[in-house]
Amino acid sequence: MASKENGLVAEKHEDLCYTKNWTFYKGPFEDKHSDFSMFSGRANRELSEEVANFLGVKLKPIEVKSFADGEVSIKISESIRSQHVFICHPICRNDNLSVNDALVELCLLISAFRRHSAKSITAVIPYFGYARQDRTMNQRVPISAADTCVMLESMGVQRVVTLDLHVGQIEGFFNRVLVNHISATPLGALYFAEKELVNPVVVSPDAGGVARAKAFRKTYMSKMDEIKPSLQVGFAIIIKQRAEASKISSMDLVGNVDGCDCILADDMIDTAGTLCKAAALLKEKGARRVFAFATHGLFSGPAAGRLQESVIEEIVVTNSVPLPDAFKVEKVKRLSVAPLLAQVVNCLHNNKSLKVAIHGSH
Repeated sequence: MASKENGLVAEKHEDLCYTKNWTFYKGPFEDKHSDFSMFSGRANRELSEEVANFLGVKLKPIEVKSFADGEVSIKISESIRSQHVFICHPICRNDNLSVNDALVELCLLISAFRRHSAKSITAVIPYFGYARQDRTMNQRVPISAADTCVMLESMGVQRVVTLDLHVGQIEGFFNRVLVNHISATPLGALYFAEKELVNPVVVSPDAGGVARAKAFRKTYMSKMDEIKPSLQVGFAIIIKQRAEASKISSMDLVGNVDGCDCILADDMIDTAGTLCKAAALLKEKGARRVFAFATHGLFSGPAAGRLQESVIEEIVVTNSVPLPDAFKVEKVKRLSVAPLLAQVVNCLHNNKSLKVAIHGSH
């Protein structure tokens, strides 16, 4: 299916959804760039191909495979000497790779390009694995997010583009690498602005996500001002106490949601336990309908069953990570971030400001 918004033509994937107003995407490369090369690893090739399509280019050929013992083998199929190389590769699992496989593969891809004279290397990492291990929660544990950054930097990457880090300070774990932290939150806000919601309230599922939820609300209100200038958009916070990682002992709501359509805005959904409990709490407090948006849909373990049985009417995630083949939940919609990432890559390669592309980032 092709899109012709704003006079632009780009292929859409039938299993993905898109905002009607392509706020971020300004079109493919205006000129042919002989010094631009884009590659993909195996973690989420579908997204890489879509980003390349929106740029108006083809992914460069590369052979990436695994030996019988699990070691990864990489061979660049053509010269990349003096090329500006962009690698699109999230650090996530899929049906064939583990998170660790994806990380090692990305490190070796960067190493291969550095060793064979690429002029610059930019890693587009839609999902940054290990980001949740950003501090020492107990004695004698590593800070895995920092160690991941050290690994990528030691391989020779010069710039990292990533979406909605779990905590923004992870940027500081890089010393000499430029980091562009992009937010997909405004994309989700635009999607929900196209829905008919009654007395909308944006809800942060925890205190740590307040800034993200406020950014969502700001973009949502800005768009709604064009449609319904008098519409009031509420804000609420769920305060939760954890007994241990992935285990909630209590949850309390700060704000009024009685008779309102609520949108839970978060950075990721993993096992979905916290999200479903938060949605149930909103219903108990009188919420009319409950929706959810998260940039990264990991959907580990019991997530599918929990979401299917939850009171949430619709769950919207981006395609930053691939869905498991066995994951079948009708409530889940996938919103494409390819137009946004394509615009970021376009701006970076042409030395243009990222102000429009990263509007609303934290």
